[in-house]
Order: sequence, then structure tokens, then C-alpha cells
Amino acid sequence: MRQLTFGIDLAKNVFQVHAVDAAGVIVFQQKLRRGQFLAFFQKVEPSLIGMEACSAAHHWARELMAIGHDVKLMVPAYVKPYVKRGKNDALDAEAICEAVTRPTMRFVPVKSSLQQSILMVHRSRALMVRQRTMLVNALRAHLAELGIVAPVGLERVADLVQRVFTERRDLPELVYDVVASLVKQIGCLTDEVRILEAKIKEWHKNSSVSRRLATIPGVGVITATALAATISDPSAFKSGRQLAAWLGLTPRSNSSGGKERLGRITKAGDRYLRTLLVVGATAVIRYARQKGGSPLMEWVRKLLQSKSPRLTSVALANKMARMAWAVMAHNAVYRPAIA
Repeated sequence: MRQLTFGIDLAKNVFQVHAVDAAGVIVFQQKLRRGQFLAFFQKVEPSLIGMEACSAAHHWARELMAIGHDVKLMVPAYVKPYVKRGKNDALDAEAICEAVTRPTMRFVPVKSSLQQSILMVHRSRALMVRQRTMLVNALRAHLAELGIVAPVGLERVADLVQRVFTERRDLPELVYDVVASLVKQIGCLTDEVRILEAKIKEWHKNSSVSRRLATIPGVGVITATALAATISDPSAFKSGRQLAAWLGLTPRSNSSGGKERLGRITKAGDRYLRTLLVVGATAVIRYARQKGGSPLMEWVRKLLQSKSPRLTSVALANKMARMAWAVMAHNAVYRPAIA
């Protein structure tokens, strides 16, 4: 079979395949069942294959690369402009096939199963933390209706529960049952979060990239491992600014006629990484207000004189993203003097 370019619209069970030859002539348009997918491409000579970076895309990319194909993953938003009209699987596959051949197209590096595994741990931990927060808020809200309040914070839950069972014995029996049920669930989630954090720390110890990233102020084990697992190929970004823009930490541009108009940050890209960087930057700001000395801390103090703490934390998160790119791209560690 001639050298072809394929566009594949992925799904759970049925995959739409669109192929063109070197002249751009359509030579194949067909749906393949899940069981037929790999068997079909094993018979095809090594070709360029384009897919959207969606669910299971990294898995299928690894499978196709293992049999000799050149697989490129693309952000769905970058493929959308190539859809001619309407919305169906055939048109999507045709658009993917067209987009993968564009010289200016940006591609998503294919993640290994190991990287996906640690990211699964991160997502599961984040989910459990959210669920625990919901339970704590529900417990506080229920008890506030009965006139029992306590300062905000997870560490204050024990004091709140103790007041219910020791100081207030005049409550209906159902209240004690509900409180005991919520506390049990909060405790179970806390134990599970600790187990997942232990797995993250173990992965961190075995990853040289993650350990180097942890030398950046405001980047702890959680942020370092998330960055190392998500950004598998730092050379995909030409500079630290490109990485910061990919994370949505750069201002949205609305410029025209030679006049620069910059708005709020774009909030594009990975929301989880962006959140971790902003939270880490907030911790650095808290430290910089108390202690100084390094050039970075002095930069933070100077920025706080003219900007709000929130704006400063986002600006610092942008700088931390650039530092992270430099650490990964140059195989180095953070050096305060240069920063």
C-alpha cells in the first residue's frame, strides 16, 4: 500500500478512519470496530497518523507507534477550524487528516503508561480532597443550623465533633447518627488521601526531573510530580513563556492596529497545574512578606507595593512556570542568583 496520511476520529467502539495519498486524493473512508482497529493498521505500511488528544488517545498512539507508524496528537480546538460544515465522524476524521499535515500545527507529546499512572494518582487525590471538602462543609452547615460553630479548617473538625458529643447532649438522636456518619466518611477519605500522597512521594524520589523541579520556590512534591508527569517533552516549547501560555498564565491579547490590549489571563491549558502553581505562589508571597534576601523574594515584595496579592500570585505563578521550563529543558536545578 502507498505511503498514506490517516486521520482517525476516536470513540469507544467504532473508529472513523480517513486516508489520503501523497497527492491529497482520498483513498480510504471507513468505520472500524474496536477489534478490527489494530489488525487493520498492522497490514498498512508505516504512515503518518493524526488523532485528537482525547480519551484513550495516548493508549492508541502507543499501540500504533509500536507497529511502526508516526502518530501525532493534536488539541481538538486546533482541529475544529478544518471541519468544513456540519458535525459527524466522517467530517471530523477528514479534518484531522487535513490538520495533521499543516506545517504550523502544534502537537501533543505522547505520554507513557508510567506518566499516565502517576497522573491518575493525582486526579484521584484531587477528587478525594474535593469530596472531603464537601463533607466537611456539609457537617459545618448542618451543625451551624443547631447553633454549633467552629473556626474554618479541616483541623478544626475534631473540635467541632467533640463539642457535639460532649457539650451538647440535648440534641435529637438523629443528629448524632448523621454526625457520626459524616465523620466516618471524612476519616476514610483522609486515610485514602494519605495513601495516595505516599505513592506520589515515592514516585518523586525515583524521578530526577521531579526532584530538580522541587528546588524551585513554591514547587513542592505534588506540583513537581504533576509537572514532570504532564510535560513529558519540554523541547515541545521553545521558551518558558510558551509553557506559561500553554498553562493559561499569560494575558489574553486583543490587539489591533498596532495598539496592544492585554486582558486577564487566558486560563487555557491544564487547570490542575495552573491551580497548583498559583497555590504555591501564594505560599511564596506569605514567606516573602516575613523574610527576604533572595532576588526572587525582593521581586515579590516590590510587586506587592503596586499590585494586589492575587495579581502578584498569578504573576509569580507565571514566573514559576518559566523556571520549571528552564529546569527541565536545560537539565539543571534552580539557582536563586540567576532568578
